[in-house]
Amino acid sequence: MKKRILIIGACGQIGTELTIYLREKFGSHKVIASDIREGEATLMQSGPFEILDAMDYEAVQEIVIRYEITDVYLMAAMLSATAEKFPMKGWNLNMNSLFHVLNLAKDKKINKIFWPSSIAVFGPTTPKNDTPQRTVMEPSTVYGISKQTGERWCEYYNKRYGVDVRSIRYPGLISYKTLPGGGTTDYAVDIYHKALKHKKYICFLNAETTLPMMFMDDAIKATVNIMEAEKEKIKTRSSYNLSGMSFNPEEITASIQKHIPQFKISYEPDFRQAIADSWPQSIDDSEAHNDWGWKSEISLDEMTEIMLTNLKDTY
Repeated sequence: MKKRILIIGACGQIGTELTIYLREKFGSHKVIASDIREGEATLMQSGPFEILDAMDYEAVQEIVIRYEITDVYLMAAMLSATAEKFPMKGWNLNMNSLFHVLNLAKDKKINKIFWPSSIAVFGPTTPKNDTPQRTVMEPSTVYGISKQTGERWCEYYNKRYGVDVRSIRYPGLISYKTLPGGGTTDYAVDIYHKALKHKKYICFLNAETTLPMMFMDDAIKATVNIMEAEKEKIKTRSSYNLSGMSFNPEEITASIQKHIPQFKISYEPDFRQAIADSWPQSIDDSEAHNDWGWKSEISLDEMTEIMLTNLKDTY
């Protein structure tokens, strides 16, 4: 059967790199990128693009039908730090966009959905270390509440209507190609830019705040791998735990200092500290490993070398 992919939210941190990757894998004409605004030049020149508001059901449906879309990657979302400033906007975007694609799949207009969840579904009462796949989830942010709710609806639509929806709980994501979009883990990207530009960084989290993180190449690989896995291998229809590495600002600083010895960090924690404190420090992703063969490949020091090498020309 022919594959035609629609990416909603293609201009964001993940969407940009996912679009390029999928176009290289399946062919540019088979991957339709869409967002509420145009993206950077590389994305726009790499294949077809549509201006699309993820909140507009009729507009989403029209593009799905016109392009005969089979697979949808719904990457549009308002992230943790931004959603705390605009709670209802965050809730409405994160939930309504999901219902639109779930209902299109229920009505047999698309075959398969990828929807990203997040470690934000966990809360202060969740076990901090090796957080299991199934555990206490009492999220304390708008973003986390919307993602936990979304997980329940994904599972419901799968059980009730047979919708083939697949999901992973992203940790903090780090990339040199795109800037982050308003999340609590954004420091782990910004710190590389500041290290090269100023040789110093003021961190909005404290030195010991350990969080699960992942280099973007691993995240893209996981996203496409779960979508391409055989249907019967996807046993969890809420969302899979996904892990890459865990580190704190002190450890990423030490990693950078191996390349830039004069680099210094100082700390001025803000409202994002409370968000980070409510999240796990490390994640047990053995179910993703066992069910569909997930395995992370990139360590902290490897990531630091890749980030600094690729960003140094910018500065």
